[in-house]
Amino acid sequence: MSAPVRRGFPPVVDEHATILILGSFPSARSLAVGQYYANPRNAFWPITGELLGFDAAAPYETRLAALRSAGVALWDVLRACRRAGSADSAIEPKSLVPNDFGRLFASYPAITRVYFNGAKAAELYRRLAGADEQVEYRRLPSTSPAHAVRPGVKLAAWREISVPAS
Repeated sequence: MSAPVRRGFPPVVDEHATILILGSFPSARSLAVGQYYANPRNAFWPITGELLGFDAAAPYETRLAALRSAGVALWDVLRACRRAGSADSAIEPKSLVPNDFGRLFASYPAITRVYFNGAKAAELYRRLAGADEQVEYRRLPSTSPAHAVRPGVKLAAWREISVPAS
């Protein structure tokens, strides 16, 4: 029996965005509470809080406002898919529905850098969305607790989101 179709979230973006961070698809916990990166073991909020100067334990809307004020937009590659649980490996390949990146980039032309939160997000984007010549793409290590690396390695790699574009 196939998993039900799950739908992701709208982008967190405004006209000040210069950076877009893309995950693959929200976890089961994120979908249940309606918040990006809701798993307390996911390092996304601690890392971005450290790099962008906000409290990772602040209320969700405050954290989103901090991202927006730093010029950071947040979204996922997939708009919808079938997946049992939260693992990217459990996403059913024939169920993939990508978000409309052409429309996003047309609506927010100041976005010039895209950072993928992990290899699966980068692979899905490359396969389903293609590239925009005006945008620089970089893959960062996944903030998921399933992607275990030595402490500090993820933070060090993610530092480039806080460096202005050259």
